[in-house]
Amino acid sequence: MNESATDGPPPMTISGARLRLADFLSNAKRCRLRPRPPVPASQVPILFQEPYILSGYRPVGQDWHCYLLSVFQRHNESVNIWTHLLAAAALLARWWAEPVAPGDAPGLAALPLGLFVASALAYLCCSVAAHLLQSRSELAHYSVFFLDYVGVAVYQYGSALGHYFYASEPEWRAGLPGPAYFPGAALLAWLSCAGCCFAKSYYRRPYPPARRICTLIPTGLAYLLVMSPTVHRLSGPWGQRPGLGLHAAHMALFLLSTVFFSCPVPERFLPGRCDFLGQGHQVFHVLLALCSLTQLEALLGDYARRRATVLEDFGEEKVWWACVLHPVVAGCCLLTALLASRRKRGQLLTETRERREAKDGS
Repeated sequence: MNESATDGPPPMTISGARLRLADFLSNAKRCRLRPRPPVPASQVPILFQEPYILSGYRPVGQDWHCYLLSVFQRHNESVNIWTHLLAAAALLARWWAEPVAPGDAPGLAALPLGLFVASALAYLCCSVAAHLLQSRSELAHYSVFFLDYVGVAVYQYGSALGHYFYASEPEWRAGLPGPAYFPGAALLAWLSCAGCCFAKSYYRRPYPPARRICTLIPTGLAYLLVMSPTVHRLSGPWGQRPGLGLHAAHMALFLLSTVFFSCPVPERFLPGRCDFLGQGHQVFHVLLALCSLTQLEALLGDYARRRATVLEDFGEEKVWWACVLHPVVAGCCLLTALLASRRKRGQLLTETRERREAKDGS
């Protein structure tokens, strides 16, 4: 009796667990060694097809491992993945490499800068996840891009923190945008996320121009508000305000990136020639990565010049209040994305059921 109780689980249980483990390892090995090659646009649903990109699509419905490991494959999303992956690594390395002044310890004055860096890393990582995993299924496609919009919105508010506390001038803060800056930045960040989620969920390919309007208007308004302290500085004499060259470069890179985001060039004029390299969205990714790195460099310089007076100029209460809004914005945007994903899941299930019923009826 005692011997049988100490012999361990029955042989059938051990055998079943070993079979499941062997099957899992076999699938993982097969996915790693022989990932399914990219296919032409005609072999994936229209949701995954990009204008003028005729090949290089990853097949839909593979195991999750295949999409994670596709980071090492050559397909039409490879450049989009690696540009932001490398940008995230470069941004983090630059942040860690920033020299610390003697006797200077991170404190409340550095919190807005730290939240900006975290926000930039969040949007870069969300972008990597979106482009890496979106080919798994229609629901995965929508869900990961909803998450991507969360990252963009969080980055917008993180930028607002950095530009307000390190780049703004007293004259600007005394004007109209000053008191409404953080509530406006928080609201527009959420509207940007909500507008992008709505446009992605509501409009179907081929996308009409109205979809661009839904995404660009709230994002554009948010950018204008967030960058208003820097625009005010750029309008004055540069000689008395060091570091403005980096801010000007950052703004120029961002504005140029919006051109390639909005227009499918050069692939529009070279259909099929830019399937793997040279797409407008890839150029957009490169410019946006350079924009974020330049923005960090500009804010690091501003912080080095103003860190001793941040709390004196703004007060601890204002810094805390503005920084606490950051996780609130992130939480609201994440909740919006989750609700959008849940609603889209219901729509997709309904469409699948209707197609099945129509097929059975015919």
